[in-house]
Amino acid sequence: MSIVTARKVRVLVIDDSASVRQTLTSVLQSDPEIEVIGTASDPFIAAKRIQEEIPDVITLDVEMPRMDGITFLRKLMSQKPIPVVMCSSLTEQGTETLMQAMEAGAVDVILKPKIAAADHLAEQASRICEVVKSAAQARLRQRPTGTARSASASGPAQKLTADVMLPPPSGKAMARTTEMVVCVGASTGGTEALREMLEKLPANSPGIVIVQHMPERFTAAFARRLNDLCEVEIKEAADGDPVLRGHVLIAPGDRHMLLERQGARYHVSVRTGPLVSRHRPSVDVLFRSAARSAGSNAMAVIMTGMGDDGARGMLEMHQAGAYTVAQDEATSVVFGMPKEAIARGGVDRIVPLGQIAPEILAEDRRR
Repeated sequence: MSIVTARKVRVLVIDDSASVRQTLTSVLQSDPEIEVIGTASDPFIAAKRIQEEIPDVITLDVEMPRMDGITFLRKLMSQKPIPVVMCSSLTEQGTETLMQAMEAGAVDVILKPKIAAADHLAEQASRICEVVKSAAQARLRQRPTGTARSASASGPAQKLTADVMLPPPSGKAMARTTEMVVCVGASTGGTEALREMLEKLPANSPGIVIVQHMPERFTAAFARRLNDLCEVEIKEAADGDPVLRGHVLIAPGDRHMLLERQGARYHVSVRTGPLVSRHRPSVDVLFRSAARSAGSNAMAVIMTGMGDDGARGMLEMHQAGAYTVAQDEATSVVFGMPKEAIARGGVDRIVPLGQIAPEILAEDRRR
């Protein structure tokens, strides 16, 4: 009897550094669900390889000879959309450029592996593999021109829950007050989805705290870019920042963010800690902290992304009396996170992306 096995995610690695190509290939192929079908040192060589075999996902360097990664990405998205994960080092200039890449159609970003830092590679390798597999599920549209341990053949790292950061909610749900805090979780496709949602909010919107799965430093550039586009004030969260009306706090990459309450006021706690649901920051950690500290004074929104991070926490918020909303399948780049939250029974309402901001404002008016 023949055994049918799932097809591997086929990846093309594009980077002008031979050592990075080699390291990325090794990291990706350590995952039994991924196959690297080729590498290329610049976009022209990559274009020829794509003509021979179309990959499921491309990892793309930003700075390369003959053509930069952003130009190649825009050409690709206007002709033959393929999920692209941008690969960059931790530089201030690089983070700003990567924000342009996300707007041009890239579905996610990973950090270039630190070749000499084997001790750091384990968690990074796990994230790289998860991001690539997530990208393979992305729904893309053609765009006009101009716009723990590492995963290995022995299996993925143990998946930790929010228990490692704080205990589950207990006791009676907190009574509702007049002030509401909105907790948002997003992953793959979330950078553009969050921009679209936040641009629709007026300056007097309720306080918002966001976990978007992104590497360290990139969240600061992301927050600055959104702040330039939106009426609400947006910044990367720092430990102890208050949650205020008209302000949005985005969890810093590689740090968990928790909502805490002192009297009638909310603030965030930014902490180190293990990966939760294979992420740091984790939506489950934020949502559980909101269930504990805000109860029915909170609203939860879960948006596009792969996996189930946030599903447990949203159910806990729902059980604590919070109003919970999930982005619908039609407008999600990847429907994994909302789908899991819905399946667990923690979602009050499912709405398209364009309806999330009005839903927040409507819930604010009801209080």
